[in-house]
Amino acid sequence: MTDCITALEYEGGIIAIDSGQVRPQMAACYLLETDSAVAVIEVGNNESADRIIKVLQSRGRDVAEVSHVIVTHVHLDHAGGAGKLMQELPNASFLVHPRGARHMIDPSRLEASARAVYGDETFDEMHGTLIPVPEDRVVIVDEGDSTEVGKRRLEFIDTPGHARHHFCVWDEQTRGWFTGDTFGISYRELDTAGGPFIFPTTTPIQFDPPALKASIRRMMESKPENMYLTHFGRVRDTERLSLDMLSGVDYLAELGERHDGDENRTSNIQSELMDWLISRARTHGVTCSDDDLSEVFAGDVLLNSQGIEFWLDHGRD
Repeated sequence: MTDCITALEYEGGIIAIDSGQVRPQMAACYLLETDSAVAVIEVGNNESADRIIKVLQSRGRDVAEVSHVIVTHVHLDHAGGAGKLMQELPNASFLVHPRGARHMIDPSRLEASARAVYGDETFDEMHGTLIPVPEDRVVIVDEGDSTEVGKRRLEFIDTPGHARHHFCVWDEQTRGWFTGDTFGISYRELDTAGGPFIFPTTTPIQFDPPALKASIRRMMESKPENMYLTHFGRVRDTERLSLDMLSGVDYLAELGERHDGDENRTSNIQSELMDWLISRARTHGVTCSDDDLSEVFAGDVLLNSQGIEFWLDHGRD
């Protein structure tokens, strides 16, 4: 583990920690600090657990002060390190969506399906072996539930569209949502004078365009001032970004339907999706080379195309 860990501190005792996955500032884990307790929101992978502990201690906090570990959903870039992290936090409860709890208590099926997709060598490099979270430490959080971190109230709403086992977390103190993947992806290297650049993520297998748009609109009903994205960090200008997200979801659905039935459906979707992202980035004022942009977007183009195709084949019934 590197000795240098990027940690971005925001108002209200919120710290975004670079989880160390794939490349710098690709995925974040968050600390939410109060006088008497700390919550961890999103945990990354097994190696991320060490990074979280190191940043926590560098801020003068003890592992015993962590009262809650929260994952917005159980995709492995968000929750793969849950079991390992919980081993280090003796007083923490683990909060998870009802549909995701069983995969954290017994991650064998989650691990097997991911190994089938990535292969053993790549999976081991990215995630290692998934460690179960003890069932007696798991708290299932449903629509409308809330919890207290010290004296600070967090509220939960069900936000399907990216995944059916996804919730988002409202922090009234900063008027902000911890959004998981529901409010998309916004990499800090693509910021310009025009603000953040954002686009939806349709990671397989549960992309649902109408549900995702409804979740975005529901989050905006709170008139949020901040969105704390897992990919990556805090964004503001929430009204503009929400409109970009809604139009982006429409585009991804239209893109898939337009190429459904193509002989080369996968390559056509991937090629056009990459062109769309680069064109939008250019319009937004991003000036890095096309090769650099292609490198930034490559993983998301692959995953988004897989999500679109799974939706075409299974999700429109």
